[in-house]
Amino acid sequence: MLELDQVINVYGLDGSIIDKISIPSFISSLTIRKDIIRRAFISIFTAKLQPKGRNPLAGKRTTAESFGVGLGLARVPRVKGERHPKASQAAFAPFTVGGRRCFPPRPEKNLREKINRKEKKSALISAIAASFNPVFVKLRGHVIEQVPQIPLVIDDEISSIRKASELRSIFVKLGLWLDVQRAKKSRKRLSGVARKRRRKIYRTSKSVLIVVDSDNGISKAARNFPGVDVCTISNLNVFLLAPGSHPGRLTVWSRSAFMKLFKLFGECL
Repeated sequence: MLELDQVINVYGLDGSIIDKISIPSFISSLTIRKDIIRRAFISIFTAKLQPKGRNPLAGKRTTAESFGVGLGLARVPRVKGERHPKASQAAFAPFTVGGRRCFPPRPEKNLREKINRKEKKSALISAIAASFNPVFVKLRGHVIEQVPQIPLVIDDEISSIRKASELRSIFVKLGLWLDVQRAKKSRKRLSGVARKRRRKIYRTSKSVLIVVDSDNGISKAARNFPGVDVCTISNLNVFLLAPGSHPGRLTVWSRSAFMKLFKLFGECL
């Protein structure tokens, strides 16, 4: 049985306190394992990679063969079937101009970083504990000076918001709009070969994560805000709670999702 002796506020959409709930007191004293969080993040990230490779027979479907030494000819492979065999057209030779690559990427290469089931669950609990800690949230770069409390729990009506203007007013009343503006200003065009070829690839910082019990339209309201993500409690993972494997993301919980959180992970906590 969990000892419930730490009381936090539940806020309405207008920013007022509507209720109080109790959470386990030892949540704030949980050990946050950054190494396990990083392992879980890499495991989820590598699961999304698509294998890339060459056809094993690429450049090898040819009759070209070297004549060897003693004929006063270069030892490059020559295509058979003609009176004067063509030289330097053997695509399978790595040293031939236009030939195959010496060591091409292989589709058989194992890109997936595996992780144990208990270790993955421990990483998720550590990421959740980091999102409850204002120190980790601030170290991650989030602007929380006007946020009333960490963790921030609000009414379940947040999941039914469908308009971006309504969600923006809620962010303003709860002190979250400053962090969304920070993410908007952080938009940066990446350098490299893509930029040299006039491709526009941008990077934007992560801002608020909204966790709800069921999505009744909130994702449509939040999809146009930079850095804002929405997920249900059943789909919560380390990739969302610790982007870039850095724990302490600014997270907003709906009341039912927050209570279900302890129902799902209370035994492990």
